[in-house]
Amino acid sequence: MLKDWLEGITYTLLQGSIDVEADEVVYDSRKARPGAVFVCMAGTHVDSHEFIPQVLQAGVRVLVVEKEVKAPSSVTVIRVENGREALALLSAARFGYPARKLLMIGITGTKGKTTTAHMVRQILEVSGRKTGIIGTNGVDIGHKHFPTVNTTPESYSLHQYFAEMVEDGCECCVMEVSSQALKMHRVAGIVFDFAVFTNISPDHIGPDEHENFEEYLYYKKRLFFQSRKALINVDDQHKEEIAENIPCTWEGFGLNREARYQAEHIHCISDEDFVGLEFTIRGTYEIPVRVNIPGRFNVYNALAAAAVCLEAGVPKEALCHGLEHMKLDGRMEIVYTSSKCCVIVDYAHNAVSMESLLLTLREYEPKRLVCVFGCGGNRSKDRRYSMGEIAGKLADFSIITADNSRFERVEDIIADIRGSMEKTGGNFIEIPDRREAIEYSITHAQPGDMIAIIGKGHEDYQEIEGVRYPFLDRAVVQEVVGAQEDAPSHEQ
Repeated sequence: MLKDWLEGITYTLLQGSIDVEADEVVYDSRKARPGAVFVCMAGTHVDSHEFIPQVLQAGVRVLVVEKEVKAPSSVTVIRVENGREALALLSAARFGYPARKLLMIGITGTKGKTTTAHMVRQILEVSGRKTGIIGTNGVDIGHKHFPTVNTTPESYSLHQYFAEMVEDGCECCVMEVSSQALKMHRVAGIVFDFAVFTNISPDHIGPDEHENFEEYLYYKKRLFFQSRKALINVDDQHKEEIAENIPCTWEGFGLNREARYQAEHIHCISDEDFVGLEFTIRGTYEIPVRVNIPGRFNVYNALAAAAVCLEAGVPKEALCHGLEHMKLDGRMEIVYTSSKCCVIVDYAHNAVSMESLLLTLREYEPKRLVCVFGCGGNRSKDRRYSMGEIAGKLADFSIITADNSRFERVEDIIADIRGSMEKTGGNFIEIPDRREAIEYSITHAQPGDMIAIIGKGHEDYQEIEGVRYPFLDRAVVQEVVGAQEDAPSHEQ
């Protein structure tokens, strides 16, 4: 019954009755049908109140609106202050409140959400707790993967995924919670058992996002108003603002000795069979851990994951095993290591992320740092100029190749990169075919090389002239390495 779905919603019944049957919630007029509740929202670009005549014609007899509307007396009209919030609460009811049946872990912050979320999931699964994940890389439930457009999907989709997790036997859900999701009420009504704050810096400020940094911080902080416990990076310069007046209890993690979860004795390790980090978790615990993802900044991600998992009762052994065998597609992903070279695939596709990646890899003191990269077409040319400059300054050798050229010629993009790289005096060659470029980097590797193949990361396609062709950097590396290992030896 409709009245059962209205639990927790503040509303005014404008006409009709709430004692009617309802079996679906829709906010897309194209999906309207008899038995559905149509939720109207006045958005920035589209006001779905305008589609009321169409949905009534399709058989809808229940409308949830934000303003006065005209409808036949046989139609139930419910007015709410915020349609998006109502959509979230109605969606939860429509799927039987599945989030209440899961241990819910939300992760927010400017950087590190994806890596931290995947670390948490890996650790929980090692401990025997089946866990679904929602975030930038899509949704994973068991062996099923669902691509997504937004870091945090629309509320209806979220609850649909939660329901599938419950059906699939999941005990836990870990999800990235973006500031936009909080602003747009996509997670309204969800109570998170644990919420993690990684860090915050100016980002997502502009049209259709946040008006300024203060608003951005405000919405990040809202996550802790619907959480039972928070884990906060106490080394972040905005920690005091984040923690001030939040209603839930919280613990800190970081290098600060006052944190309950501290990281000490941090070392970058590069061996034939392991490239990553070692450090000791101190504070309440003393646990030496290894993390097989390079980069000192990943100490914070691993520490955040460790903190939330230890708070959730995960055994130390599962924590250590999960971090040491961590794998995250296309994010500092080590796809091959040998006595000769190490090959890493990463999603770095702009100047900031590229510089961060190459500086991070420099800490491992490779004999040569080789960078295989291109730039996407139909994007700002400044990106390719700056990436060429950074590669020229930070890599010992670069191979300029194709990325997603879209509707531009690969040769034109490479020419733009070449121009900025030549100014640095950096060493490079051009191989337009990305597969050939990857193959060249491996077959011509010198002992001690660290090869970074960047720009596409987890993407499993290459976009050319509006068509997406199957292509995965990791798979190409594995093919090349496999072919080398299968090649007959000529040694006597």
